[in-house]
Amino acid sequence: MTSRYYEEFTVGQTIEHEKRRTVSESDNQQFCDMTMNQQPLHLDAEFAANTQFGKRLVNGLYTMSLAVGMTIPDTTDGTIVANLSYDDVSHPKPVFHGDTICAQSTVTDKRETSDGERGVVTMHVEVFNQDDDLVCEFERTVLSLKRENVE
Repeated sequence: MTSRYYEEFTVGQTIEHEKRRTVSESDNQQFCDMTMNQQPLHLDAEFAANTQFGKRLVNGLYTMSLAVGMTIPDTTDGTIVANLSYDDVSHPKPVFHGDTICAQSTVTDKRETSDGERGVVTMHVEVFNQDDDLVCEFERTVLSLKRENVE
């Protein structure tokens, strides 16, 4: 499947993203290092062992960022002007090292810009682990090119 122009999104349409990713300890460590997030729940096995989770959690922002990346090829690769917002982010269950995640996007709203040159599309993104547990969800709103204005 290829990315979509504004006209190719339909409200109510669900896009199953084929890309999956198994999250490694290294992924989590590098993300925490790059973002300067030194939360021991993500990095310290001894600390995390004494929490309700019993082991380290993958950084929730990494999970969300990875999910956005998984959605790009099927939604906005080459057809986006800008990401406008990420709203209503939740993490109902944790992600652990070794979990494999996948995502799906459902178009919840779309409208043309006031000048009619582009369109605004909102998608509800759901992220699942290998057991089909919902581990993250959020709204992603994008400013999209219209096909008629690029050809």
